[in-house]
Amino acid sequence: MQNPKLLDEIAGRISQLAATGPARDLERNARALLGGFLSRMELVTREEFDLQREVLARTRSRLEALEARVADLEARLKRAD
Repeated sequence: MQNPKLLDEIAGRISQLAATGPARDLERNARALLGGFLSRMELVTREEFDLQREVLARTRSRLEALEARVADLEARLKRAD
């Protein structure tokens, strides 16, 4: 069985080294590079995607209702002839 206190101590020391060493600069540079790349791809956030999905679902529902209404009106029109 592993000692959780020992694992926490090791993780803390690794975090300290990463925060003060060259790995921190590397991380910053990698984040900047990745951020620039993603912004050029014109991606949307999850929140924007979910919002557009809701709008599409409402629009689809309204379209289906209108299609049913048109079909009903066409059927009435044929019966009237």
